[in-house]
Amino acid sequence: MKEIILSVGIDIGTSTTQLIFSRLTVDNRAGSYAVPRMDIVDKEVFYRSEIYMTPLISNTEIDAVQIKAVVAREYQKAGIASHEVKTGAVIITGETARKKNANQVLDALSSMAGDFVVATAGPDLESVLAARGAGTDRLSEKKRKVIANLDVGGGTTNIAVYQNGNICGTACLDIGGRLIKINDGKVTYVFHKILSLANGCGISISVGDTVDKIKLQRICELMAAQLAQAVGLEKPDGFHQTLYTNNGNSLPLKPAIEAVSFSGGVADFINESTEEECFRFGDIGIILGRAIAMYPAFAHIKHYRVDETIRATVVGAGTHTTKISGSTISYSRGRLPVKNIPVLKVEEESEDSLEMFYTSIRKQMPLYMSAGHKEQIAISFNGKSYTRFQDIQALAKTILKSMKEVMESQYLLIIVVESDIAKVLGNALQVLIKNEKDILCIDGIRALSGDYIDIGEPIAGGHVVPVIIKTLIFNS
Repeated sequence: MKEIILSVGIDIGTSTTQLIFSRLTVDNRAGSYAVPRMDIVDKEVFYRSEIYMTPLISNTEIDAVQIKAVVAREYQKAGIASHEVKTGAVIITGETARKKNANQVLDALSSMAGDFVVATAGPDLESVLAARGAGTDRLSEKKRKVIANLDVGGGTTNIAVYQNGNICGTACLDIGGRLIKINDGKVTYVFHKILSLANGCGISISVGDTVDKIKLQRICELMAAQLAQAVGLEKPDGFHQTLYTNNGNSLPLKPAIEAVSFSGGVADFINESTEEECFRFGDIGIILGRAIAMYPAFAHIKHYRVDETIRATVVGAGTHTTKISGSTISYSRGRLPVKNIPVLKVEEESEDSLEMFYTSIRKQMPLYMSAGHKEQIAISFNGKSYTRFQDIQALAKTILKSMKEVMESQYLLIIVVESDIAKVLGNALQVLIKNEKDILCIDGIRALSGDYIDIGEPIAGGHVVPVIIKTLIFNS
């Protein structure tokens, strides 16, 4: 029997706050005597909110009361009661994620609906969410090109590089449209890194200055140049590395980027020429968009339009599919259910050797450690290359070595495998650690990086667990 599930996405960004509501049609595609296998058979975004300027009390604090009022107002306008919403996401992104009360805002909003994925998206994970919401992953597969999506927002630019549908690099720079603010013809705010960038190039700017459009255009050209350097279109200068958010890493040198796409609030002013008054939003976003569009390095590389621009992150993070499955399992009793666990996926090509398997996990691990803190994650992989007993023993040792942060924490070691090896792999892991760590190992499940996973209490005499994969439905 088909069932309609309502889902909501809430994105609180540096510049804007917005919501979407979706209807997900769920149906059981398993046979009468099989474990239920629920799939999404239809999906529809039926309501998109107004786009609000994110309310702040100060440069360091979000106005939680106003945020909650905005969300409540949009629920009412959509004709949706909070108890009707069964799933969704509240994501705080960009510079807003650094506000001192970000977690309190998340807690306040998560109580307004169903089983939320609630997270302060770190810059690397936000890059993935924005690119998938924009559709760049599918675009790279369709066009057979290496495409970098630049999500240019108010406080940061999140970059994700895709090749044939697979993520192969992320980065985030402190470049965005609200890093210089304007009010009544005066400069009211300059982000310290942009101030240093300008001063280093002989451009003087400070709070209280009368607006000088020519000067701001020059600063935006410098910002565009830094983005070009970030995606390998120009050689990095001496200032470039200082612009990475939270002292993050630059993109890998390979594969070389062949095309770009743009999302985020500034993207519309990159993709389309406009005669709008350039300070209508009280910032440099429009000037920055024009500067990027006209910058030579971007003008001479292939440019693809994407499905979503300003709504890319809210579509990426807030619209999920739910799949329910279960198979042979190995689990520690008393530790289920677990909910809203982010998934780290080992690419299939990285399963060709245990060394590549290890490298893939270690490379991705920082994406799931917000500000360096250990968090619960699940590792996902195919496992088809590991069928012999000795291969699984070696795989178990590699998993323990590569997941050292989890092994040293209070969290479960969660393994999600597509191939039917969970039982023997779970047993091998427990033997190696002498049953000193709780382990959950399930199979028959495909999950991707950027997905979230819920695993329920065992059913059918403890042989099966219900599994819900919350993936990004517009890119499935």
